[in-house]
Amino acid sequence: MNRSTTNKDRRLYDVIVLGAGPTGENVAERTRAAGLSTVIVENELLGGECSYWACEPSKALLRPVLARADARRVPGLRRAVAGPLDVAAVLDHRDEIVFHWQDDNQVGWLDSVSVDLIRGHGRLDGPRQVAVRTPDGDTVLLTARHVVALCTGTGAAVPDIPGLDAVRPWTSREATSADRVPGRLAVVGGGVVAVEMATAWQALGSQVTMLVRGDAGLLPRMEPFAGRLVADALREAGVDIRFGASVASVAREDGDVRATLADGGELAVDEVLFATGRAPRTADLGLETIGLTPGTWLAVDDTCRVTAVADGWLYAVGDVNHRALLTHQGKYQARMAGDAIGARAKGEQADETTWGAHVATADVAAVPQVVFTDPEVAAVGLTTREAERAGRRVEVVDYDLAHVAGAHQYADGYRGQARMLVDTDRGTVVGVTFVGPGVGELLYSATVAVVSEAPLQRLWHAVPAFPTISEVWLRLLETYRDRHPPGRS
Repeated sequence: MNRSTTNKDRRLYDVIVLGAGPTGENVAERTRAAGLSTVIVENELLGGECSYWACEPSKALLRPVLARADARRVPGLRRAVAGPLDVAAVLDHRDEIVFHWQDDNQVGWLDSVSVDLIRGHGRLDGPRQVAVRTPDGDTVLLTARHVVALCTGTGAAVPDIPGLDAVRPWTSREATSADRVPGRLAVVGGGVVAVEMATAWQALGSQVTMLVRGDAGLLPRMEPFAGRLVADALREAGVDIRFGASVASVAREDGDVRATLADGGELAVDEVLFATGRAPRTADLGLETIGLTPGTWLAVDDTCRVTAVADGWLYAVGDVNHRALLTHQGKYQARMAGDAIGARAKGEQADETTWGAHVATADVAAVPQVVFTDPEVAAVGLTTREAERAGRRVEVVDYDLAHVAGAHQYADGYRGQARMLVDTDRGTVVGVTFVGPGVGELLYSATVAVVSEAPLQRLWHAVPAFPTISEVWLRLLETYRDRHPPGRS
């Protein structure tokens, strides 16, 4: 494959993909499988944020933490895992998971699926036009016969706080790629990145303080009991959680980061991590050349076409469209969008029916997510609050996971909770949340229940194995049945 570039190099493709993270790679693979010539443009490492600075390295840091926590709850293993974690081994394994921040294997995969690669920064230069500035200073001008797909993802959103630039704060990238354990770490935020990184670095030896603005608790977008159980466990592990704490300014003095809080208090730490949300990477994509506003999220239809652009040639897939900021959802969107692009390029009608072959219905109805803390949190579909806001009539069914026989086998003193939301008009499950050790492996079954819209009467026939934690499904269904015994009007 010819990857050379020259000044005034012009190339024509059916599909141009900007961004080679998991989303962009999946779009490119699907359009190439449809017979469309495809090029992918990437300015950093192929594999994107997830592979090198998010999902993969964070879970490599968290896995030994959670495995040790599980083992300590099992009689007969406590003494065997009583000591501290081998920090060097954990960090070495993390480095291996991210291939030491080298992307040779990803390049080989692109070759195997016959997708061209141009390294450099790509910007729109008018309809169906992309200009790529390469590392050697040349420019490659690309034209798309059919589609340009923006798959550039998001970056950390850091608040505008006095002194922040001089402090050089951690974001999720630094938190997942650090080569040493800070003695004292402040984590600003209370969402998924904040709780996962607090879990990891506390277990690796940091004295962690969480500064959470407001009093909504941790994991505010999930069921409230999830945040409470995670907060309880973090405090028991030694994390100092301060709610209603806002950072007013920061400064670095004699090696310390000194954070001044809005209430006048101060905190001195070695590093400060801002886990305060994500922003779309659209500021330097040339959106202004097609009449769009740089730096904004890109609104799309259910096949990921940008709704503000005529003729349907521009797609925005993955985090950049703000539908569901999760790697697996971006890959899901990519499969739908890639197949839709292939169909439309052949002059076929895209299948835009609900749960159709080309629409990302699950972005609305059934987004699954696991938070890899101790305890784990796994959720899919609606929360109680979301159902209420949407005007859905739901019945909340709760069950204490500690009463499931499988939980007794899993751990001594198991603590957890399960919640199922039943659509009372249709008799189907529309949301599930599990909190407890090992519940991440329950999530796919919950996702299938929500996506399939299986009636509760049918779910009775899905028999869980004994003794496993999945028996909680039976207990949830029994709890609902006991409230609505047969024959009661």
